Amino acid sequence: MAEFPEGAPCWADAMFTDVEGAKAFYADVLGWTFGEASSEYGNYTQAYSDGKAVAAVVPPMPGADAPSQWCLYFASSDAAATAEKVKAAGGELLMEPMRIGALGTMLIAKEPSGAVFGVWQPGEHKGFEKTGEPGSFAWAEVFTREPAATDAFLPRVFPYEVKRMEPGDDPEAADMDFKVFGLGGSGLDDAVLGRMRMGGEFPPEVPSYVQLYFAVPDCDEAVAKTKKHGGALQFGPVDSPFGRFAAVTDPQGAAFAVMDLSTTVGELPTLSDA
Repeated sequence: MAEFPEGAPCWADAMFTDVEGAKAFYADVLGWTFGEASSEYGNYTQAYSDGKAVAAVVPPMPGADAPSQWCLYFASSDAAATAEKVKAAGGELLMEPMRIGALGTMLIAKEPSGAVFGVWQPGEHKGFEKTGEPGSFAWAEVFTREPAATDAFLPRVFPYEVKRMEPGDDPEAADMDFKVFGLGGSGLDDAVLGRMRMGGEFPPEVPSYVQLYFAVPDCDEAVAKTKKHGGALQFGPVDSPFGRFAAVTDPQGAAFAVMDLSTTVGELPTLSDA
């Protein structure tokens, strides 16, 4: 399969203390199946939808005490060069570029407002084998308390075109501060990442973060399954021109969103120069 262009979301994984519990949860909520744990890579276990790789789960490293959370990786043709761009743009490297056998090279970084993300330089492992369909990655947004810092950082690291999403006639969206980062063009079809300013509706203890959206055939059913397994609904479900979606957390506290891309309501928003 073709490699992802520079700056495109290309992979996602999450660390769980209870990996078997996570597998049972995501098997029901997202319909995933799982491969064999790769003992040479810390029992890294790939998840599949319709036989195509869509994500991975892994137990924490010995002695690690990190919370369960999803990490989104952006494609890079040169992870070492991207690492230098991260530092030059005011970000922080949490994990220096590290080669993972023949699979590729990864790094973990934090943008200036604190949201954590990964970078993946592909080798044999190219990334998502399926996107934008039920059971797979659909979209991502950086939720940040310092939008100016995030907006300045991202285009210095990746070749993004930046646009502002106009609120339109919705009075509830009048104060919305949302940017769209795209590759190769300036329209919604070229968008690969959103950026939302975190307002007072977010508890102060919630840090800036990257929200992953996974596509599902039925948003409300996915929320019901999340609750059945001990997860929690954080926001929604709500209708939008892009699909019906809801933000949830799994039983181990990892946040993500589910979105039914086939159920759309309203006109698509317009973009303007940022």
